[in-house]
Amino acid sequence: MTESKALRLAALADTHFAKTSQGCLEPLFSQIAERADILLLCGDLTENGLPEEARLFAKALSILGKLPVIAVLGNHDYESGRQDVVHQVLAGAGVHVLDGSGCEVMGIGFAGVKGFAGGFGRHVLAPWGEQHVKQFVHEAISEALKLESALARLRTDSRFVLLHYAPVAETVQGEPLEIYPFLGCSRLEEPLGRFPVNAVFHGHAHHGHPEGRTKSGVPVYNVAVSLLQRHYPDRPPFHIEVVAAPALPTTSPLAPPKS
Repeated sequence: MTESKALRLAALADTHFAKTSQGCLEPLFSQIAERADILLLCGDLTENGLPEEARLFAKALSILGKLPVIAVLGNHDYESGRQDVVHQVLAGAGVHVLDGSGCEVMGIGFAGVKGFAGGFGRHVLAPWGEQHVKQFVHEAISEALKLESALARLRTDSRFVLLHYAPVAETVQGEPLEIYPFLGCSRLEEPLGRFPVNAVFHGHAHHGHPEGRTKSGVPVYNVAVSLLQRHYPDRPPFHIEVVAAPALPTTSPLAPPKS
């Protein structure tokens, strides 16, 4: 016989923690500690990507106790060119920071990258023309390949993806059409159709839509805090995803020795 239980994943993005934000996140993290088994952070954790902001953010996370935390960085975390230090600070606080990598927590697999811009569907930017355009597109392709590599290495039955940029246009709807190309890229969707994925979480599009799906039917959730506050004012600003934990063998008594 086997035993299994449900695990609750809390996902959010775009806390934009600045030096003046001290004390703002502890109430939110306290609610998460009561309601979730794992916390997923989908980028723009800091406002300016400063090491001091990352240290203060990590201090706020301490209220979670031993709750596992998995994260990807966002464009704001890259703003000051100190993203490696931000990564190190968070990792030093026990956060699993993913960047083209994966991890397994409580038997659940997670893959994550920041992602990049480039547009969606027929309007995705092509690598043609000036060298700067080609470099821009190369960055989007590189992030998609990193995601594919991370997914390929997971061996768990359940797999979740963390991004900052959106992989589908549906979850950026509500934003001005002019900035769609800077909110995500369909190239990030391609790996999601090649591997079994339970769901995808991202942020970045603060005025987008909370839910969408890939062409292959994978649920995509925009978990930007301000978006969740606006769409669901009667509940805390984080998404809860429930997943069955891997079944574990029950303990059975030893058979009596043969005479």
